[in-house]
Amino acid sequence: MNDKLIFFFILFFSTSFFTLAEEIILPTHEIHFKGQEYFDEAVLQDAMGVKTKSFFQFWKEDTPKIEDKLLPTLRMSLENFYDSEGFYDAQFGIKESNTTVIVNIQENEPVRISDINVSSDYDVAPIITLKKGQIFRAKDFVQVKSNIINALLDKGYCSYDLDTKAYVDLEKHTVALRYLLTKGGICRFGETNIKGLESIEKQIVTSRITAKKGERFDPGKIKESYNRVSELDAFDSLMINTDRKFYNEVPVDITVKELSKPYHYEVGAGYDTFVGARVHGLITKRNFFGNAQKITLKASWSQKEQLLALDFFKPLLFALFDYSIDFGAEAGYSNLEYTGFKEKKEFGKLYLEHNEGRLNLRAGLGLENIEISLLDNLKNDQVLKQAVKEGTFTLFYPYINAVYDARDSKLNPKYGYYLSAYLEYGIPYNAKASAYVKTLLEGRLIHTFADLTLASVAKFGVVDQTSHEIPESKLLFAGGSYFNRAYGYNEIGVILSPTADSIQGGSSMLNFSFEADYPIWGNLYGAVFSDNTLLTDKSYDFTGEYINTAGLGVRYMTPIGPFKLDVGWNIHDTSQYGISFQIGQSF
Repeated sequence: MNDKLIFFFILFFSTSFFTLAEEIILPTHEIHFKGQEYFDEAVLQDAMGVKTKSFFQFWKEDTPKIEDKLLPTLRMSLENFYDSEGFYDAQFGIKESNTTVIVNIQENEPVRISDINVSSDYDVAPIITLKKGQIFRAKDFVQVKSNIINALLDKGYCSYDLDTKAYVDLEKHTVALRYLLTKGGICRFGETNIKGLESIEKQIVTSRITAKKGERFDPGKIKESYNRVSELDAFDSLMINTDRKFYNEVPVDITVKELSKPYHYEVGAGYDTFVGARVHGLITKRNFFGNAQKITLKASWSQKEQLLALDFFKPLLFALFDYSIDFGAEAGYSNLEYTGFKEKKEFGKLYLEHNEGRLNLRAGLGLENIEISLLDNLKNDQVLKQAVKEGTFTLFYPYINAVYDARDSKLNPKYGYYLSAYLEYGIPYNAKASAYVKTLLEGRLIHTFADLTLASVAKFGVVDQTSHEIPESKLLFAGGSYFNRAYGYNEIGVILSPTADSIQGGSSMLNFSFEADYPIWGNLYGAVFSDNTLLTDKSYDFTGEYINTAGLGVRYMTPIGPFKLDVGWNIHDTSQYGISFQIGQSF
């Protein structure tokens, strides 16, 4: 998502506020744990359901409380916790008054691993992370078994025979572990069977299945298939089952239920760090005339931008050499203010698209009628280097976009890389038409060391005008959450010095960003970053000045991805700064 603080957050925080205000206070006791050596009190509090103040409730007294309804089972909960951690002889003294509970703990000697015996025709040594002398924790033992199974499945062995046992000697406080494994043969995917289709043809769904018949069994392809079928947005429920097995052949059984309510409505208000306060609405008809087609009407309004667009998507228009080809179309109108000028645009696009694993390929045709007019809204630090050409421009162009996304997550990646390339060619369809080539390249690299996530992003852009001028808005600008966070979206034009730029768009662009994220407390992360931008007015000219910025940020992890707040400063002029909000990472 782009740099927006959307209505979701207004609704989320206001809902949270009223929820807290109306919260029913249950009877509680203050509780304290004493005598433990192996576990911090915070660990015990969390395991027993004890409530403490959160990181944000700095005004509250830090008094641990346990609900009275949990007191009758407190001893049993402690015993279960210590048993799971390998302390089978732990003893507890619980003293309860009218207001307070004191728990005295005598942990005693834990059970330790004395022997690990492995008999296997598959190398599981790197997977068995348990060591002799280590305290035996049941969940670690179960996790190792799960890791062995996952490793076998990842290699296609679904017919394994695995027997794991833990022989505990409570008198000696030892445990002997046994792992017996026969890996069996390689499994392969069988036929794909689909139940529940009514208005959608089977081949529409099978075009999204990457678990093809005859290929080696791979749980990753099952997950990818599930995600791709879900992206059709045409089903109320979806289940993919691979439990059946016939002589190492695994059929792919899919059960779906088509949408009962195909219309989706969305209305919201929020704040965008580029266009300011905005309202937006959206109407989508899913499974439009069957076969998982989709049509969407969307509109938004703010003081700087007005947009009305109609989108259409048809999966599997045709198959080319067993590769599924989708079709999409878009048409609309936009009115957008830049610094120094305004762009009014009517546009239409048609495209063909193919998705295969991590690769996305899209090729299409675009038609744009753009009107450029000057505005008197220059900022103090921006200059008009040369006149922005006013007028109306009609552009017709083919384009191609290729993306290879090898990140482990789209919203909050920890590992992997991302590559993209975009090429657009303006066709000189008559003597006055603009002819140009626009090229955009991007690469991202992310790696996590322990809890420290490091990311780097490189962007390259060139606009090569071969005849006649193109509209200013077709040139290259920088700024915003995905470019340079000390500036607003598209605020940076051709750079004149490390502290000054013009309102004109550039013909050549480089941008390098570096970021480090590290957990501070719970779901709260801190970040430092540096964004460095070059924009020149000549094609293939990368010898100009850079605007170098640095900043700090916080990320709060939510179920839908990290919520980011970043503040960046120009390192040569700290009076120039920017604040941006965003859901998801910039890398």
